[in-house]
Amino acid sequence: MNHETAPSYPYRIPFDVEPMNYSEALDHLAHIVRLGICPMLETVVEMLDELGRPDACYDILQIAGTNGKTSTSRYTAAILAGEGFRCALYTSPELVHYTERMEIAGAPIAPGAFGLSIAAACEAGRRVNARRQATGQRPYDITEFDTLTVAACVAFALAEVDVAVLEVGLGGRWDATTATHPQVTAVTGIGLDHTHILGDTLPKIAAEKAAIIKSGQSTVLGTGTQQPQVAEVLLDRCREQGVAPTLVRQAAPQDWDAFVSRGEAPAPAPAESLPQEASLPHALFTLRHAPSALADALELDLVTPRAAYRGLAAQKPGYQAQNIACAAAIAEAYLQKPLNASALVGSVASCPTPGRFQVLRSDPLVLVDAAHNPQSIEAFLAAVRAIEPQADKRPALLCAVLADKDTSGIARLLAPEFPAVYVCQTSSPRALPAPELAQLFRQAGAQVAGTFDSVKQALDATAAIDVAATGSITLAGEVAGFLGKEE
Repeated sequence: MNHETAPSYPYRIPFDVEPMNYSEALDHLAHIVRLGICPMLETVVEMLDELGRPDACYDILQIAGTNGKTSTSRYTAAILAGEGFRCALYTSPELVHYTERMEIAGAPIAPGAFGLSIAAACEAGRRVNARRQATGQRPYDITEFDTLTVAACVAFALAEVDVAVLEVGLGGRWDATTATHPQVTAVTGIGLDHTHILGDTLPKIAAEKAAIIKSGQSTVLGTGTQQPQVAEVLLDRCREQGVAPTLVRQAAPQDWDAFVSRGEAPAPAPAESLPQEASLPHALFTLRHAPSALADALELDLVTPRAAYRGLAAQKPGYQAQNIACAAAIAEAYLQKPLNASALVGSVASCPTPGRFQVLRSDPLVLVDAAHNPQSIEAFLAAVRAIEPQADKRPALLCAVLADKDTSGIARLLAPEFPAVYVCQTSSPRALPAPELAQLFRQAGAQVAGTFDSVKQALDATAAIDVAATGSITLAGEVAGFLGKEE
């Protein structure tokens, strides 16, 4: 443990709690969704304090980013499990079931434990607000994500985990996960998303995510942080905090071979006066083989400031290589030593990434990808093109998007890439109505073959053809949910 004041296990909730069953917990969360997003940390800090700081029972790794943070979080947890740690994982949103947001030792939390942890978070919030009201202060609006984050911290302490990987929900500066005290922070990349909350430029969004970087931590910056205007913001934050980040970057195979043959590994720079990017410690990876079929595996090699790892492979699209490399760098930064190379190979190969270029059915094909903004759509399309270069031979597209995303940008990218387009609307209250999405595709030059009010209607109508579904995380989750019910 790295916490100087970490309480020893077993952790106990410091007050009586009336447990909720799973249905009651879901009902409560559904009730507070209306509170939306509340950009403040005091709520979560005081709730965790009320609970005796369960998050101080284990080490924490916090991962932010516009794209890739969920996969990177999953790979990080899998790698640490391969190193022998009892690891917890907190991600959002779920694909099908709420319990997917909290994993312990590689499995979703049990419904009973989920209900107990939600009940504990709710009681902590009630106590905090009662005390505020007693002193004439306005009670906090305790949001769904506040409640879930506190509940996860409780659940992980009760499960006596060694380390928890926490995926940032939104931004970083005011995200509920930032109320904890991570040993390692990471930013996978910066893109234009949630601009109405985080800012309408890349530097503004980068500043919100960079705020998780604090003095005394190890920090990893992924491949999506290398745009000059983004890198400048993140490196300035590192300089302010006296942190020398490890930079994850992709190298051409010949450059990587030359780098390794010289026997060099970049040494960490002095934290008090960070030099230019070239002198910072790097985790360099090269994609040895990009998949050319759904059953094909990507292969990559990786060299870090501590070791070289060859022959990492996973049956995933090529874009996962950067997330695997980032996760390995995060795990190394936490351990402060080289990883077990053979364990790393196994952890990478076996790590699940639900909803990320995932084949849910083979005949006829149903492939889902949770791409939900132009940046992630481009990564999805690169994977599709690598497998089938000719657009007219690809599966039909099934698309649904959320209205607060760059809907026209998503449609423009997808429209020319598939022989037929079917659009639908998910059950999310933020979903763009299907007729509006159909119009965006027509404006982008696509022939819309069908427009449906629900995902179920769209799946029924396309049941006999090959389909690739993308455009939102909720679409990927609803498709997975419906196909799971058919099994």
